[in-house]
Formats: sequence, C-alpha cells, structure tokens
Amino acid sequence: MALSVDVPKNLRVVKNKVALGLTKRQLICYPIGIVLGVPVYFLTKDIIGGTFAALIMIALILPFFLLAHFERDEKPAEKVLRDMIEHKYLRPTFRPYRTENLYALLARREEIEKEVARLEGRKRRRD
Repeated sequence: MALSVDVPKNLRVVKNKVALGLTKRQLICYPIGIVLGVPVYFLTKDIIGGTFAALIMIALILPFFLLAHFERDEKPAEKVLRDMIEHKYLRPTFRPYRTENLYALLARREEIEKEVARLEGRKRRRD
C-alpha cells in the first residue's frame, strides 16, 4: 500500500511552525493584539455597551492579525507598508530626466567663438 504526500512546488511558501501550528510571527502578533484588545473591551463595555466595545476591540486587534498573516510577493506586511509609504510620501513622484546635450554645447561654443572673432575684428579696425 503506497502513501502519497503533497509537496508544494515552491518551497518558499512553506512556513516553519513553531508551536501550536503557528509561525513565530503569529506567536508574537496574537498575544500583543489580545493584550491590547481584551482589556479595552472589559473597560468599555459598561460605559458604551457591549456591541460598541466589541467593535473597538476588533479594531484594535485587526492590525495585529493582518501583520501576522498578510504577505505580498513574499514580503511581510510591515515591509509592504514601508515600501508604500516611501513611494507615496518620501520619494518624489516626478523625476525629471535631464541630459547634457553635447551638440548644443558645441553649437553655443561656436557662436561664442564667432562673437569673439567679430569683436576682435572691430577692435583691430579701430586701431
């Protein structure tokens, strides 16, 4: 009796599970989200009601959940976010392409030489 095991073609997508079937990133992000979200729920549920307190808790936990799971092009969420901020705000969107036109410089030099020759010719005529 033969057993078959599915092996992914791209081994980069295979994540090392550290504990409880979670990656190291997930083991770091989940507790941080829980430590921030759950106390906020218990502190605000009597003041604003259970529904709104739960929505605030979800809003606090969601970024950490996204940090734990989101990847684009094998980049984690914080690197994708950093790249987006650099592209949008830190680096100019318009980069002018300026070249040094050597032919224009040679033409300008020739004009200056003609002007100098013309001025020297006038000076010689006066003398």
